Amino acid sequence: CEWRNYVIIKPSAALRNDYTGISRLARESKEPIYITKNGEGDMVLMSMDTFEKREQILELRAKILQAEQERLNGAKTLSVGEARAQLRERLDEI
Repeated sequence: CEWRNYVIIKPSAALRNDYTGISRLARESKEPIYITKNGEGDMVLMSMDTFEKREQILELRAKILQAEQERLNGAKTLSVGEARAQLRERLDEI
């Protein structure tokens, strides 16, 4: 798509005058659309799918940071082999 890797900026009037087009652009581009009001930044619009994907990424990052902090604080860590063995044990219990 031609709009990929570009910031998409639309005036607030576009929401009133062409909601369907803005909605389609948000879904197809999978990028946030910056909405301006009187030439100033006002809000960001994105599709539900894009929003949910970003939320999942942020949640994963938070979990990774928490795990890293626990590791730095001395929490027990596992090798890849140990982790696989524990997962196999759990699967066998099911």
